[in-house]
Amino acid sequence: MGSESLLLPVIDFSDELKAGTPEWDSVRARVQQALQEYGCFQALFNKVPSQLRKSMFGAIEEIFELPLETKSRIISSKTSFGGYTAQSPTAPWESMTIGDVHIPEYVTSFTNLLWPEGDPTFGKTLWSFSEQLSELDQTIRRMVLESFGVEKYCDEHIDSSRYTLRLMKYEDPEIIESKQLMLKPHTDKNLMTILYEINQVGGLEVQSKDGKWINVKTSSPDSFIILPGDSFHAWTNGGLQAPVHRVVMTKNETRYSVGLFSSPKEGHLVKAPDELVDEKHPLLFKPYEYIEYVKFFTTEKGQKAHVSGLKAFCGV
Repeated sequence: MGSESLLLPVIDFSDELKAGTPEWDSVRARVQQALQEYGCFQALFNKVPSQLRKSMFGAIEEIFELPLETKSRIISSKTSFGGYTAQSPTAPWESMTIGDVHIPEYVTSFTNLLWPEGDPTFGKTLWSFSEQLSELDQTIRRMVLESFGVEKYCDEHIDSSRYTLRLMKYEDPEIIESKQLMLKPHTDKNLMTILYEINQVGGLEVQSKDGKWINVKTSSPDSFIILPGDSFHAWTNGGLQAPVHRVVMTKNETRYSVGLFSSPKEGHLVKAPDELVDEKHPLLFKPYEYIEYVKFFTTEKGQKAHVSGLKAFCGV
């Protein structure tokens, strides 16, 4: 399970960036280069105040300290990938997923399930954190579309997506002697993922183009890891890669992380624009609904597909 250490390209999004300006074009060029060479990068983004990051740390600790019976109230009516996922012998981690976190009323409903008496501070922290990261997500996705020459679809692309926040806790210090695989290799299924390691324990690894595992080290508390997902890979007709990644722990210390996932809304097909399909770039994937793709991984065929799930699901 050997791996090398790597500091991914660091791209600064802290300043105000406006489309059409030299500053915007410069950052967009760096995003394009980083995604081509590494498949992912670090975004330096200081618009999430340190106090809000501290509040998120407190919130994520608080939610996982709740009784199992309480956490189990959070369920998903659509797929097994939503709601609360409990720790198990084969998966020494647990997670809590909040759908439509960009809608304040939904966040309030979520917190009321855990605290029927109400906890407005907790909900405000989740929403504020997600609101800041959704701004970063939209900026990066606009830059990606511009780099492919299909910027006319930007508004449609943004408006047809939703946001999900996932809180994650990795803990099994008793069995960690050298390196312990906590989350198996996979690609994300959505459009774009923004990962943040709350307490900077480390453990995220991405697979390079030559198959080597790279231990991702962040450069600053303001660093967020940007990972395109399968749905963006399909939407760009293979032009954008979805990096394979995993979590491997090397420390006897609890790891807390949070991820903001942008994904297509129900009723919107993931379909490559006509401009990205030609004789040199034939269509790679049939149009599909994101929710159906996620459900595919609950099937036997989907579970066997692992990182080649998109091809197995809708490859041409």
